[in-house]
Amino acid sequence: MALADIGQRPGLLLAAAVTLHVGLISAQVTTSSGRTIFHTVVFGGFSEGQRGASTVVGGVRNVWDSYFALRDVRSENEALRAEVNALQVQLQAERARAERADAYRSLLQLRARVPLETTGAEVIAAGVSPEFRTVTIDKGGSDGVAADMAVVAPSGVVGRITQPSARASLVQLIVDRNAAAGAVIERTRVQGIVVGVGDGSLRMDFAPATGDVVAGDVVVTSGIDGLYPEGFILGTVERVARGDGLYHEIAVRPGVDFSRLEDVLVVLQRHPPAGEAVK
Repeated sequence: MALADIGQRPGLLLAAAVTLHVGLISAQVTTSSGRTIFHTVVFGGFSEGQRGASTVVGGVRNVWDSYFALRDVRSENEALRAEVNALQVQLQAERARAERADAYRSLLQLRARVPLETTGAEVIAAGVSPEFRTVTIDKGGSDGVAADMAVVAPSGVVGRITQPSARASLVQLIVDRNAAAGAVIERTRVQGIVVGVGDGSLRMDFAPATGDVVAGDVVVTSGIDGLYPEGFILGTVERVARGDGLYHEIAVRPGVDFSRLEDVLVVLQRHPPAGEAVK
């Protein structure tokens, strides 16, 4: 190792001497601008270093500014998103109010058309058992409501009062499997009985097979049962098939959408079967 260092030392000394010599010459020789070559080289080196540092600093500044600008944009987006959500909630509330106002208007129009004493009621609960289709309304005995009074809506028959209390009443819906109403085909006056199937649909029984019944016919109450006033819509015929030879098999779609039922009218009087005088 010592011999190698001795062999390399003259070369290092020579390189150092040459570098020093070039530096001395550069410090003495001037360019056309009046500056020495040494000054020009050193200045160029420093200027490139400054250029590089300036580029780095400028890049860092741009990234920093972009970061803060991005934070501002994100904050603005979050504020706009919150505002949009609030407007959507407000729009839904306004739509609900408008639908409720339309429902009230339809109920008032129905009340004006029905030549019977009625009282408006609001649905406050729905039955939870699939076996018994019921709703609870906010009117009871203190409002003149009694058992077996008919309950109707602008779109048709809802059902009948089964259990009135002082301030509320249970309503058996017409689609309940134990519900029934005297019915007639509005177009041809073919009579039968509409019964609830229990799955939300209706069926018309005892309509003579010789009667003229087609899909699309409107089915209304006949009044023969003494429960429902005559002429209220029960539903629309969906399907007609030939039964056992004596009667049609008729599937009926209810006129009332029970999933959206909110307001009803209770008819405040019982009805004798059609054709009988009121006592």
